[in-house]
Amino acid sequence: MKKTFPIFLLFFFISQFSFSQIQKNWAWGGPIDPLQEKFQILHYQLELEIFPEKQEIHGLNRVTFSATEKLDTLRLNLIEEYTVNKVIMDGKEIAFRHFGDTLDIFPIDCSCQDVEIHYGGKTPIAIRPPWTGGFTWEMDQLDNHWMGLSSQNEGAKIFMPCLDHPSSEPQNGVDLIFTAPKSYFVAANGQLIRTTETENKVTYHWATEYPINNYNINFTLGAFHEESKTFLSADGMEIPMKVYVLQENRDKAKSLLEVLEISAKTHEKYFGPYPFPNDKIAVVETPYLGMEHQTINAYGNNYQFVHMGKVQYDWLLHHELGHEWFGNKVSVKDWADFWIHEGLTAYGDWLFFWEHGAEDAYHEKVASVRKSIAHARPVVSPRNSTSDYAYHGEIYTKGAYIIHSLRYFLGDEIFFPMLKAFTSDERFTYNNLVETADFTEFAQQYSGKDLQGFFDLYLKSVRVPKVNVRKKGKNQYKVSLSNIEFEMPVEVKTSKGLERMVLSKKPIVIKSDVPIEVDPKGWYLMAK
Repeated sequence: MKKTFPIFLLFFFISQFSFSQIQKNWAWGGPIDPLQEKFQILHYQLELEIFPEKQEIHGLNRVTFSATEKLDTLRLNLIEEYTVNKVIMDGKEIAFRHFGDTLDIFPIDCSCQDVEIHYGGKTPIAIRPPWTGGFTWEMDQLDNHWMGLSSQNEGAKIFMPCLDHPSSEPQNGVDLIFTAPKSYFVAANGQLIRTTETENKVTYHWATEYPINNYNINFTLGAFHEESKTFLSADGMEIPMKVYVLQENRDKAKSLLEVLEISAKTHEKYFGPYPFPNDKIAVVETPYLGMEHQTINAYGNNYQFVHMGKVQYDWLLHHELGHEWFGNKVSVKDWADFWIHEGLTAYGDWLFFWEHGAEDAYHEKVASVRKSIAHARPVVSPRNSTSDYAYHGEIYTKGAYIIHSLRYFLGDEIFFPMLKAFTSDERFTYNNLVETADFTEFAQQYSGKDLQGFFDLYLKSVRVPKVNVRKKGKNQYKVSLSNIEFEMPVEVKTSKGLERMVLSKKPIVIKSDVPIEVDPKGWYLMAK
């Protein structure tokens, strides 16, 4: 029987999914466009007016670039939902073509190295932020507008014209200039250079000279209360530390600031000094869960602090702050290596348990995560992966577990200094983007150990070592890892207690008056 659909419900359905709410596949990455290989981005100067009532942005982006040859086409990216009004180079309007999410600009015959794109329109609405990103527009409990932006899997093209590829970061940073109705504050990356007020509007000029990943460029609008202090970094630098919370939550701001300080100190202990001391350490309350945005992390975890030893802990705040080291300071140029951002940062979450909850809490955390790892896909994706292909749960869970295993393989006396050395090596930080081989080769060179078999197995396959134990006589056990082609140190529990032994495909005989346990604490992902 044919079913009819009430016309008012059909109208409601259509109205709820306007063009700005129908999420397209705006994944970024993959092979870089040949036209975009011909130039590098040096700086963005983004100047936008934000219209909360209309959920629109209007303004311009001044793009400074360098090229080794004369360009016939300067190819940038901007979603087609925005209207490009004009493009200016050397003070003159020039030709352009905006099609799909591509903006082709046809430079005039000059020595110009910057172009100004004027554009605007309704913003794309996030369907499931931050995983399916865009703009999130809400009202707070005091009926003030509240806007957040998330774009990790979409890139910056959903809010500005840019070269949208993970291998492209503005080498000299960004200037971010936002105008909003006078009752609102706009929090963004870097330092607040100046604030300019008119009768009805206020303009905030933020700037950073650090390179910054496209999706980390960010701005959040709201009626905020600010709480601040000075953070003394491990290297002696004094850094502004700030939290921006909704006015309705101002009584929670000091507690949030304390939690932020504890997390920052914990990260510094294991990863080295805070990476952006010339700017700030800050979080801003957002109408979605959270996201790492360089020096202005999004926080929407509703102040769900828990006690960990003698301190308070917020898993979301701690995780996003960890990205200042892995994701922001150490950034990948190909989403195939997404795990470097998420796996190493997730391992930093486990280290909070180690530091403040002690050894048992750490191993309980590890064991709880282990249960969720299905080994469905390799942690490292194929070269030239897009963000949506490379992003899956195991880049967090298995990525962190591999680092946990590496810790036991190397021993703490090598492992922890190695992590700090990696995050402080100029070959792998700021303007110098990385891939998996950079990390694995560095770990081997630093430790002096052959780790290639270990990394190939865990990072690039879905296999795990298979433990084979056979009893031999009254108190002997023949033990091997039957499906690996390398040696690895493994903890074995015998009648003498815990012993560190080297296991491989070749069986070894272990004496014990009680049944042995291989890797009882779970340092490795293994099949037993």
